[in-house]
Amino acid sequence: MSEKEAKGKKGKAEGEAKESKGPPPTKTEEKRAEKKAKGKGEAATGPAVTTQSESQRAKGVKLAAGEKYVPRAKKRYHDVVRKDLIEKFAYKNPMQVPKLDKIVINMGVGETTADTKKIQSAVRDLALIAGQKPVVTKARIAISNFKVRENMPLGCKVTLRKDRMYDFLDRLVTIALPRVRDFRGVSAKSFDGRGNFSMGLKEHIVFPEIDYDKIDTVWGMDITICTTAQTDDEAQALLAGFQMPFAK
Repeated sequence: MSEKEAKGKKGKAEGEAKESKGPPPTKTEEKRAEKKAKGKGEAATGPAVTTQSESQRAKGVKLAAGEKYVPRAKKRYHDVVRKDLIEKFAYKNPMQVPKLDKIVINMGVGETTADTKKIQSAVRDLALIAGQKPVVTKARIAISNFKVRENMPLGCKVTLRKDRMYDFLDRLVTIALPRVRDFRGVSAKSFDGRGNFSMGLKEHIVFPEIDYDKIDTVWGMDITICTTAQTDDEAQALLAGFQMPFAK
C-alpha cells in the first residue's frame, strides 16, 4: 500500500468518527446542560437554608442545617406572654388574645429639609436601625409660616411587620432604652385609647447599629407600636410581657 493510499484511509476514518459524534454543542445547549446538572445536585443535597437574621450573625449564633430562625421576642410571645394574657383577662376565644400588628418608625429632619444630603443620611441611618429600606415623607400641602412647600421632603419612615417587627422590639427594649441618658421608664399614659402606644427618642445613636463617628447629625425619632388590643390595659399588659419598662 502506498503512502498516499494510507493517508486517504486515515482521513476517511477521522471523518467517519466526527460524523458519529455529531456537531459540537452550541452555547445554549451547554447552558441547558449546566442548569440540568445543577438542578440534579440541589435535588440530591437539598437547598441551602438561609433564615438566620443579621442580628444573630452579629452575635455569632450559628443555626443547624435546616433550622429556622425565630425571633426571641416572637418565641416569648407564644411561650409566655400569650398564656399570661389568657390567664389575666380570661379570654374565651384564642383569637381574642391581643398581639402586635406593626411598628412604625418616623424620623424627621427638621430645618435641614432643603439639604438633600441630610435626607439621604437620615434614610441611611434609619435603614440600619430597622433593617428595612425607609420611604421619604413629603409635605402634602404648602405652609408658608414654616417655609414648607408642597411635596417638600420632611423626613423618612418605615413600617415593620412580622419577624423584623419582633427583632426591632427586642433590640429597643433590651439594648436601646437602657442606653438612654437618665432613663426612668416610658410613660404608661402614651396610649391612644385604642391599644396603640407611641414614644419618642431624642437620639438615634442609642441603637448599636449606628456608629457615632460616621454620622452627620443626631436625629430624633417617633416610634408607634400598633396592637390588636381593644383597650389600653390589654395593650399595656401585652407590652409589659415583652419587658417594656413602664415608669411607676
